[in-house]
Amino acid sequence: MVSANNSAVPSSPRDWVDREHERLATGELKETAASAEAILTKIVDAIETVVHGKRVAVEVVVACMLAEGHVLIEDVPGVGKTMLARALAAVTGLSTGRVQFTADLLPSDVTGTGIWDPRTGELRFRSGPIFANVLLADEINRATAKTQAALLEAMEERRVTADGQTHVLPRPFLVLATQNPMEHEGTYRLPESQLDRFLARISLGYPDSASELQMLEHDGGETLIGQLRAQTTTDELRALIERTERVHMANRLRLWLLELVNATRQHPAIALGASPRATLALQRLARARAAMAGRTFVVPDDVLGIFPEAVAHRIIGANPGRTDLVETLDAIVRRVGVPRPA
Repeated sequence: MVSANNSAVPSSPRDWVDREHERLATGELKETAASAEAILTKIVDAIETVVHGKRVAVEVVVACMLAEGHVLIEDVPGVGKTMLARALAAVTGLSTGRVQFTADLLPSDVTGTGIWDPRTGELRFRSGPIFANVLLADEINRATAKTQAALLEAMEERRVTADGQTHVLPRPFLVLATQNPMEHEGTYRLPESQLDRFLARISLGYPDSASELQMLEHDGGETLIGQLRAQTTTDELRALIERTERVHMANRLRLWLLELVNATRQHPAIALGASPRATLALQRLARARAAMAGRTFVVPDDVLGIFPEAVAHRIIGANPGRTDLVETLDAIVRRVGVPRPA
């Protein structure tokens, strides 16, 4: 078991750098990390000029993009979910697709379908809106289970199979799905297998007074989003994603991460604990947060800062009337504690 306490993260991040990583972390690698931090900070800053007062949520979305995962935004209408997706695409220069999910939507409306070409006598695949770097899946819980299932292969394997042929999705590929937790009529509950495909779940919430005043001054951001300029290129983003995969995570931090996940499987308030996919999600997001901070290694704060967003939607409470398990996750962190450096 990892030695732990409930104190703050150690003051020196270098405590979490193994000697082997220190040897491999050359000057060039450190320079690349600093460059990545500068680019990612510009992306977050630019999005925040349109999505006011939601920096934490914006950072989670950018981290998911780096970790090549997907985000479920669960919130009431009108708080900026669509604006966030549009702003992300604008400042990264990525292509966008949008699907308004309804009960009569077919899987082929999302993925694409074969069209008969009379000139060649063959089926020609016409790609759907999912063939974009950023897909806004608006009100995903209004679609039937069959249509929701059409997203599973695409979200997990980044490819679409139609008419016996496989079509690879562009990279990076990020699904920003939204659902309104307050509405039940005409909606379909997302199954656990679908929820588990989302790397993180966030809620934007209502803006504070200062942020809402900014929205009024700029007509909700519509006048600003057209002024956003790409802060990076697609090739740079791919390089950032590949660099994020190489961010170092000390073995004792991995053991601590396992303790946190295992605790969700044993807590009396949780009927179904986090899956192994949640463990992988935590590691990927921790690496992404480290990259955003300009580091080549993970510290405990990187895990703590993403733990509720990465895990809460993957567990089921023992009390059916209680849906918010964030407090339970906070209690788990307090009980397990924060690991001490070796």
